Amino acid sequence: MNPTTQYPMFFEEAHGAVYQRAQEVAKTRIRPMEEQEEAPNEDIQARAFAGVIGDAGLARYAVPKEYGGMKEEVDIRSICLIRESLASASGFADSMFAMQGLGSYPITLAGTHDQKSKWLPDVAKGERLCAFALTEENAGSDVVAMETRAERRGTQYVLNGRKRYITNTGVAGSYVVFAKTDPEAGHRGISAFIVTPDDPGFRVASRQRVTAPHPIGEIAMEDCVVNADRRIGAEGDGFKVAMGTLDRFRPTVGAAALGLGARALEEGIGYTQRRHQFGAPLFSLQAVQMVLAQGATDLEGARLLVYTAAWHADHGVARITLEAAMGKLSATESAFRLIDSCVQVHGGAGVIVGGVPERLYREIRALRIYEGASDVQKLVIARNLAKRMEE
Repeated sequence: MNPTTQYPMFFEEAHGAVYQRAQEVAKTRIRPMEEQEEAPNEDIQARAFAGVIGDAGLARYAVPKEYGGMKEEVDIRSICLIRESLASASGFADSMFAMQGLGSYPITLAGTHDQKSKWLPDVAKGERLCAFALTEENAGSDVVAMETRAERRGTQYVLNGRKRYITNTGVAGSYVVFAKTDPEAGHRGISAFIVTPDDPGFRVASRQRVTAPHPIGEIAMEDCVVNADRRIGAEGDGFKVAMGTLDRFRPTVGAAALGLGARALEEGIGYTQRRHQFGAPLFSLQAVQMVLAQGATDLEGARLLVYTAAWHADHGVARITLEAAMGKLSATESAFRLIDSCVQVHGGAGVIVGGVPERLYREIRALRIYEGASDVQKLVIARNLAKRMEE
């Protein structure tokens, strides 16, 4: 289903071409790479997907036009359409595209012109992989609990600390690292920095294996020295930069979930129409029809929430925290239920490792956690509803 024609009120004419291009790349280039029998290791696969995304011009939607992008400003609706398309073919490829946006957007949001000119053009060309380094062992949803420190020494900062569960660990050319410059100031004491693998004191501490494979791991800064011109925004702006970035990109996580759910629906309907039991296709059973119908309906409702949030983001609404949380929560949970149903109607075929239903089941699970777990989104929604009632 093409969102740009199904829900034209959310889109401009140019978005139709974005969706068509993303669909073409997903079906003709990404899907064959995902389905090859002998997949290369994670790092090679990551660079291969990033290369295709860059060559196809899709990475250009992650940065503003002045720095090599496609539009004057980063267009969240375009990011959503691309993520929905890529995720339907490969969750791995979607991750590579998503990190180009998430890992560079702090620079777009709060960086200087010089920072943008230096770092963003290579992102647009797909030549620099990015990472967003916020999470720590004792600091996930509780960002203020982070222990990484950044001490100002003249024209430089010295960073010490570790970040974990960082996508693109080992392959990223730049990491946006959040650290405390004033440990006593709470969220106002957090700052953001651009760190590269070549900076002295930076190292990959470990690589981690997750259910849906992609490069992810822990990075360490041990007296890691970066120049002061690598700080993004003013000292103390890091929390604002992080939350502003997550606000904008949470709807895109929902869009990726929509893509995974749509692929599950395609697989579920196709399989139950082909598979015969007791002399008739499985799809002829009302129980099968009902479970797929309910899943499709829930997913379509989530699509409305996701693109509502994206529309708000692209129309100058300063804070879309409530809309973004609703979109992400609804899409990831709806897609999970639909994918679970897809596995169920496949029966034994649904749990064969390497099959599409089994892969989708692994890929959707992480989306219910990262960039704010579903339970956290419920708290965010409740608190923002209370605030709006007071206005």
